[in-house]
Amino acid sequence: MVEFTLPANSKVKEGRIFRAAPDAKRVRAFKLYRWNPDDGQNPHLDTYEVDLDACGPMVLDALIKIKNEIDTTVTFRRSCREGICGSCAMNIDGTNTLACLKPIEDVKGEVRIYPLPHMPVVKDLVPDLTHVYAQYASIKPWLQADSAPPPDRERSQSIEEREKLEGLWECILCFCCSTSCPSYWWNGERYLGPAILLQAYRWIADSRDEATGDRLDQLEDPFRLYRCHTIMNCTRTCPKGLNPAKAIGEIKKLMVTRKFA
Repeated sequence: MVEFTLPANSKVKEGRIFRAAPDAKRVRAFKLYRWNPDDGQNPHLDTYEVDLDACGPMVLDALIKIKNEIDTTVTFRRSCREGICGSCAMNIDGTNTLACLKPIEDVKGEVRIYPLPHMPVVKDLVPDLTHVYAQYASIKPWLQADSAPPPDRERSQSIEEREKLEGLWECILCFCCSTSCPSYWWNGERYLGPAILLQAYRWIADSRDEATGDRLDQLEDPFRLYRCHTIMNCTRTCPKGLNPAKAIGEIKKLMVTRKFA
């Protein structure tokens, strides 16, 4: 039988425990993935006991409290605290989500927090997004039109045309979906993944855009689009309730339609 094991320097070990004050009544343990590229040590899980009576209701509130009051070396991204920027995307209790939208009370027992899976880690809970941002740039995510806009107003859309963008423009590029997709885990160098393909369809579906043919040409590839096998992890994990799998399906339908038109 073949046995697969992680390299010795990749095995996650138990780390330090930071106890809550003795008089804390409502204590919850948070286990955080820690890794510092500068110290040569294995990644480890540090445990922080937090008094929930002195903390906000969301996981991000607990992380900020840990960093401000317990251990200033903890590293993570955050910005808006309103589910708008996507900065605080991480794996919480086994699910990719936004720390600012995840209530602590939704997690039973200790709260285990890791960076987004299958991405290089910069430090602690911070993934390296260089590659996915390059993929995003590759789809040219802006309006492309050769015709001149009206001189006295913006390019208009009907109500029906605008409705086609619902469920697309709301994507905040947190990449919870892409990093939950097994196809992206194994083919991320060539497969664009659900987040980028949803963004690509956002422009394909926009009636004001005049580069639909070029956009479809750019996606006509065995890997860039067709590595999607409709596993649906992307839709299940999206913290904004979007459906990347449906957007990918719509692109595939357009590919077939133009081939036999």
